[in-house]
Amino acid sequence: MTSRPARSDARANRAGILDAARSTLASDPYASVDVIARSAGLSRRTLYGHFDDRDALIRELIVTGAQRFNAIAESISDADSRIALARLAARLWQEAAHVQFAAALALDEAHVEHTADALAPLRRAVARLVQRGQQDSSFRTDIPAPTLARLIEEVARTVVARTDASSSGAADIAVRTVLSIAGLSWREADDLLTAHPDITEPTR
Repeated sequence: MTSRPARSDARANRAGILDAARSTLASDPYASVDVIARSAGLSRRTLYGHFDDRDALIRELIVTGAQRFNAIAESISDADSRIALARLAARLWQEAAHVQFAAALALDEAHVEHTADALAPLRRAVARLVQRGQQDSSFRTDIPAPTLARLIEEVARTVVARTDASSSGAADIAVRTVLSIAGLSWREADDLLTAHPDITEPTR
């Protein structure tokens, strides 16, 4: 009977550490374990009881964030490949912009391999979408589907890491950039987004 509160406290402490890490790293991406622990109202020793080191904590943040990105990919159901890609790009951007510091940290070279593993479901979804888009002639076919999917990933990575999430029209730029890589002209992208303004509307 006494073990249940202990487990409950442990879960609460772990959740508190992750929340503190998100907010602390948003202000200072290089914040130390000591700073994160103080922000969580816990001792350094308690933090190390949950995470072996700072990298382990960051990896946990990446995993929990990746789960949200993977869920977004699963939620896209548009039959039109162009709309599906645009909507996926917009929703992923909105999520990344909400926690841009974490997204940029996850995409840093030091963590990119771990991030790739955590985002495997999303990457598979993009690959399937690109293949479908090529098959129905929505996307360019001069580049093999796996290569095109990788190009889209790399462009999205750069956009997330380099674009100011608070800037006006940032989501629109992100979507147009991805559509351009997929082979749509700027006029085709403009027509698509004009016809479907809900794509870039904030979901929060």
